[in-house]
Amino acid sequence: MATTTAQTHHLLPHSLFKPRKTSPSLKPKSFIISCNSNNPHISGRKLRAAVIGGGPAGSSAAEALSSGGIETFLIERSPSGAKPCGGAIPLCMLDEFSIPLDLIDRKVTQMKIISPSNLTVDFGKTLKPHEYIAMLRREVLDSFLRSRAESNGANIITALFTHLEVPSSPNAPYIVHYNINGSKQSLSVDVVIGADGANSRVAKSIDAGNYNYAIAFQERIRLSDDKMKYYENLAEMYVGNDISPDFYGWVFPKCDHVAVGTGTVCSKQDIKLYQNGIRERVKEKIHGGKVIKVEAHPIPEHPRPRRVRGRVALVGDSAGYVTKCSGEGIYFAAKSGRMCGEAIVRASMNGERMINEGDLKREYLKKWDAKYINTFRFLDLLQRVFYGNNAARECLVELCGNEYVQRMTFESYLYKRIADGDRWEDVKMAVSTVGSLIRSKIIGREMERVGI
Repeated sequence: MATTTAQTHHLLPHSLFKPRKTSPSLKPKSFIISCNSNNPHISGRKLRAAVIGGGPAGSSAAEALSSGGIETFLIERSPSGAKPCGGAIPLCMLDEFSIPLDLIDRKVTQMKIISPSNLTVDFGKTLKPHEYIAMLRREVLDSFLRSRAESNGANIITALFTHLEVPSSPNAPYIVHYNINGSKQSLSVDVVIGADGANSRVAKSIDAGNYNYAIAFQERIRLSDDKMKYYENLAEMYVGNDISPDFYGWVFPKCDHVAVGTGTVCSKQDIKLYQNGIRERVKEKIHGGKVIKVEAHPIPEHPRPRRVRGRVALVGDSAGYVTKCSGEGIYFAAKSGRMCGEAIVRASMNGERMINEGDLKREYLKKWDAKYINTFRFLDLLQRVFYGNNAARECLVELCGNEYVQRMTFESYLYKRIADGDRWEDVKMAVSTVGSLIRSKIIGREMERVGI
């Protein structure tokens, strides 16, 4: 358990799109889906897909679909907007998703974790010379990914998605309803990917079930040059009851400002109080800074009970793909979108055949769960253990000072692979973890709770 404990640490331009007139091709077309056999051939056209939401999940899905021969429509309400986000992405995402290096604001090589008692641990001691955590602005990344999807053939529609009309029979299309500057429009499609965030309307339309969610609150603060120098390649993470009862606070550097924020699940009504807490902890470092933007957004806490229904699939925040402890979501959003898009391409034979619910579950959901679901479950457990009180948080920070923990963490986070650890070090780390937990009285309290 201890080897993975440090995975709890997550370091953590204007839009390229303008509103466009609705093309006649976007108006609903009448067509019938034949279901006489599995994956029936489509005559006279390609499989048609609608992706709702143009963040990393939706854009990656749209790119995969359009590149694979699917007629693709990407509906995004506000191309110039972006949800509050630390903006940290793992090193492997730069290569895997071909992210240009000029999109990166900062290459962070120094990290600090600060405990409730202000014990500070340097968390970047084991980074190799070529390793860093890329910090960028979500509006920049999202705009780039949408533009690339469009260049690969996706049709971008700047509109407010209003609702999805689910067919009453298996041989009928889905009708996507949206609004462009007060004008109601609709579109008939074969398959729908919901990438419209934690409050997903697509999820509601298929009765995907509810999930717990956190509120993330963030201020972007522009600092003077001398204060910004301090955060040139440094990110900070703060834990404590003053910051959040069940999460952490952060200071992440951007191009000309820092992102200062926090989050909570169990005490959402007090989020501004906790934001004041993180500001108080860093007040000397940000003194004189100017708040240039305030952002708040719900963040899902676990995968939804249902993520596929009929020919509708959920990805990214809509599906609940944000990890506990770290709050990491960008990579998993983009990865789930791409996996879902590629699954549809495979099942439809590049848009030549119809797909069904079984295809989506087999080609997308089963493969996603096999690859990542245990990671989500384990980080959920770690959050419950290490974020419950200040004593546990002190234990967490103490463990993060261990260089072996740091190296295993970076291997897992930067490259999204299981780190090849040392068994003897694993044993020593396990003993150290148990000792720390005993000192913080967590084990005793949990045993009493379950009656042991």
